[in-house]
Amino acid sequence: MKYLISGGGTGGHIYPAIAIANEIKRNDKEADILYIGTKEGLESKLVPKEGINFETIRVKGMPRRLNKESFVALKELFLGLIDSNKIIKGFKPDIVIGTGGYVCGPIVYQAKRHKVPALIHEQNAFPGVTNKILSRYVDKVAVTFEESTKYFKYPDRVVVTGNPIRRELLQIDKTTAYKKINVKPDLPMVLSFGGSGGQKKLNDAILKIIKDNNIIKDFQLIHITGDRLYKEFLNELEGLNIQLSHNIKILPYLYEMPYALNIADLVIASAGAITLAEISAIGIPSILVPKGYTAENHQEYNARSFEEDGASLMILESELNGKILENAISNILFNKDKLKTMAENSKSIGKLDASKEIYRIIENISLK
Repeated sequence: MKYLISGGGTGGHIYPAIAIANEIKRNDKEADILYIGTKEGLESKLVPKEGINFETIRVKGMPRRLNKESFVALKELFLGLIDSNKIIKGFKPDIVIGTGGYVCGPIVYQAKRHKVPALIHEQNAFPGVTNKILSRYVDKVAVTFEESTKYFKYPDRVVVTGNPIRRELLQIDKTTAYKKINVKPDLPMVLSFGGSGGQKKLNDAILKIIKDNNIIKDFQLIHITGDRLYKEFLNELEGLNIQLSHNIKILPYLYEMPYALNIADLVIASAGAITLAEISAIGIPSILVPKGYTAENHQEYNARSFEEDGASLMILESELNGKILENAISNILFNKDKLKTMAENSKSIGKLDASKEIYRIIENISLK
């Protein structure tokens, strides 16, 4: 079979698409997969590394307010529709799969014009604009959160599958992970990060906790600042004349994230869909600080869903400071019963077979 996959802009759209592509490969040894993205998007770097054929179309995101950029975006959308039409005519896919981002729009729309079966996947509790529009044209909508069903015009097309995750995440030995990350197994470990780009408010709160030195000595901390904010964080440490103790690691990025997640007692993070899928698959309690500037404020919807399920504590970015975060860490990390209950709640909402479930849907709609 021939599979056309599209998703772009951020890792939250790209990684689920790659997970679906890998699941297709495991089940269909003769699969011919083509991934469609944009030349400038992150997908142009990530997808070819996975050994997946990759082509680009011309398309730009529509500004939230009408301005001169809106006309540029409309022109690019028209060109993207032409590019997508050519690709579908040439590749002749048996099915089209979209995982979000504006790049999906022209591809999925043209698929339905050519009567090609189509599926989209929505990662967030509050769906993005592109997916809400595309849901009118596709055969099925796979979603991560039950709550998102109500935002689609045709809820009978919606299936709750969870968010596809990296399979290797669940195959890590903890003894190996402790050695790989170089932390001790006999002291609690807190893993803190604000997404791939970092989160300034979270960095500031962590800096205050380190400076005050009230509870930091009682656990191990790995804090990931994000590449763009790393030097600034180090300069602030130096300006405060702070020498980091052996139990604190400050990093710009962590390539061994699957290992770190598997040994974390508590995660502090923004509320991106991939992060939530991974921490719930493992069953990690969390303090979530949703970024306040995301599209449709979807991270707050994500975080609120986890908090309502008893898996997380949410702190709004506007309310975050060092003292509030310190109290939150102390109240969860040093309360064994609470930590255990939150871990169990996190595990209970984790969906381990999302990729398999999505592949089952792909099989069903492609055989119609």
